[in-house]
Amino acid sequence: MTRIDESRPFIPLRIAVLTVSDTRTPKTDKSGPLLAGMIKEAGHTVAEHAIVEDSPKSIRKQVKRWIKDKQVDVVITTGGTGLTQRDVTPEAVKPLFDKEIEGFSALFHMLSYKMVGTSTVQSRACAGVAKGTYIFCLPGSPGACTDAWDGILRSQLDNRHRPCSFVEIVPRLTKDKRTKKG
Repeated sequence: MTRIDESRPFIPLRIAVLTVSDTRTPKTDKSGPLLAGMIKEAGHTVAEHAIVEDSPKSIRKQVKRWIKDKQVDVVITTGGTGLTQRDVTPEAVKPLFDKEIEGFSALFHMLSYKMVGTSTVQSRACAGVAKGTYIFCLPGSPGACTDAWDGILRSQLDNRHRPCSFVEIVPRLTKDKRTKKG
């Protein structure tokens, strides 16, 4: 149940979007621009949008760069969470997590089951926190990205969401990246 406390001022986040694909280009990528549009519509800033190949080294390099960037609060990846040989996003990103957010995957599968039935078991969507940066790894389909955004991320990335949101605990994850030096 989404409850927004309109009496609280909205805190916009800086969110980076990473499309993971060997076949998508800026012209053919549907999920990255879709996420960027939903992020902007919610009042947040798209810090950056990049496309990298399905390789652990490429994925990890980009995500690590954003974790270190004090201008990025959240990273959302799309693609590479399936079961094929080239689907390596979880393997690339999970070692970076200080803590995994197991509830994200569980809730994503609950929402996804309503849309695609038992096919949701083929997704390895995951989330975690790395040095105070939230990271969410979503499947590459526009439908899955919409389900994750509308069903979880839009409210959890809104500080006005009650009873709680990811935003309000950022300072307790590590030093607030917005005030961190260096």
